[in-house]
Amino acid sequence: MDTLRCMQAFMAVVDQGSFTAAAERLAVSPVMVGKYIQQLEAHLGVRLLQRNTRRQSLTDAGRHYLAGCRAVLDQVQQAEASVAGLQAQPQGVLRISAPVTWGSCVLAPLVAQYLAAYPQVTVELDLSNRRVDLIEEQFDAVVRMGALGSAEWVARPLPAYAMQICAAPAYLQRNGVPRHPAELRDHDCLTHLAWRGGHGWRLRGHPEQDWSEHSRLLCNDGDGLRRAALAGAGLILQPAVLLAEDIAAGRLQPVLADYLPEPRPLHLVYLPDHRPRPKLSSFVEFLLARLAP
Repeated sequence: MDTLRCMQAFMAVVDQGSFTAAAERLAVSPVMVGKYIQQLEAHLGVRLLQRNTRRQSLTDAGRHYLAGCRAVLDQVQQAEASVAGLQAQPQGVLRISAPVTWGSCVLAPLVAQYLAAYPQVTVELDLSNRRVDLIEEQFDAVVRMGALGSAEWVARPLPAYAMQICAAPAYLQRNGVPRHPAELRDHDCLTHLAWRGGHGWRLRGHPEQDWSEHSRLLCNDGDGLRRAALAGAGLILQPAVLLAEDIAAGRLQPVLADYLPEPRPLHLVYLPDHRPRPKLSSFVEFLLARLAP
């Protein structure tokens, strides 16, 4: 009797809900799955599953035995993976999700460097501002902004997500440099459409005032707003990573530095796993070596 194989069959039946589905998962026939269960029950001297023509359910003995099976098979997998991991090179598909602006400005260039260092890895980089489901959507890691809300993840801190207010020098020459948020009433504030309803242009020390009401240009893309600001359309409040190159080159000039919104925490998040995952661990180490706060 192959005890481990019988235990795998038993777990597959419980997890998949039927002998047929378990057989598909194990790539054997339903009859063979039935034989594995019979051998296991005969060996233990107890019935593990109550079966009829439509469904099966765990007995009390089956429930206790299932917990033991999971622990044993997990240890077997860890032992096998630890040996394989000694020689394994990072390879395969690595699925990463990150916020659009940060992902475009910061992560994408680093992914290019990572791919050059690990030629056997393929990266699927999903840039989205929605809160993706790490498990359901099968991502290896995600970059999360703000509160995490779960203790089941591994969360590695990244530099906080800071904002910047700036404008083209030509605009400031025409309209003056604002020294206090109250002066924004006399300026054109370029606003992201996602901030409608009082979610944007809330400045430090003045959280009750949403300056986005003083906007003549609204856009659903941060880079579009940046380009409008470069053309002299008004003041822009956007992530510092998006504006850094333009500020360094003098194309945009920062203002109101004392009133910027508080930077938001940023984390690289992934599920804990005792088994070696070279593609993920290599990516985590690579990213943190360059971005650890």
